[in-house]
Amino acid sequence: MTSYVLTKKFDTKVKLSPNVAAVSSMFGLGNRPGREMIVVDNCKVKIESGQVVYITGGSGAGKSQIFKMLYEQMQANAKKKGVGFKEILNLGELEVPTGRPLVDCFIDDHLSDVMSWLSMAGLSDAFAVLRNSEHLSDGQRYRFKLALALSINPDVIFIDEFCSTLDRVTAAVVAHNVRKFANRFGTTFVVATSHDDMLEDLAPDVVMIKHLGSHCDVYYPGK
Repeated sequence: MTSYVLTKKFDTKVKLSPNVAAVSSMFGLGNRPGREMIVVDNCKVKIESGQVVYITGGSGAGKSQIFKMLYEQMQANAKKKGVGFKEILNLGELEVPTGRPLVDCFIDDHLSDVMSWLSMAGLSDAFAVLRNSEHLSDGQRYRFKLALALSINPDVIFIDEFCSTLDRVTAAVVAHNVRKFANRFGTTFVVATSHDDMLEDLAPDVVMIKHLGSHCDVYYPGK
């Protein structure tokens, strides 16, 4: 188990232009509209191997900041001997191979394994898996990247905007398979999304709810 403490502040001072001064006057902010903004203050979370961490919150609440801070802290810990997770993958940074069919884009995997990764990611349509990645729709491309990540099987997979480009039935299937994958292989998943219709299928071990302001609630369902 590894513990993380998350704190993020911004200085929001801006140049006092005529428009800024006019808007500040409208809202009674005076001539110093800028202030320190605290995105999150001393949020503590504990994460174990094989857990699914679910980060959610309203638009603009700061869930992506929570996601980013966890990713940066895990990467920093990975460089320290005997601390935290060692192999961390961010789905958003994963490069997609081009110029060959999806089934030929996996390294050192038998076809049965390749089809298993693709199926787990919700991409089992024969016409899709025989296409090149540049011919996929946005939703298919997202699922292909997830299949590649599963085949790599790092210690942790970070996924921002989890299943946001998928229809809700497919999203539920992918969420269910992510849960199964975590249980089977001990991979930790950190996902961020504003959707709450996947909770039953995803069955997260850690739930982080980012509210407007600096507060973030952390729950450990089942404990």
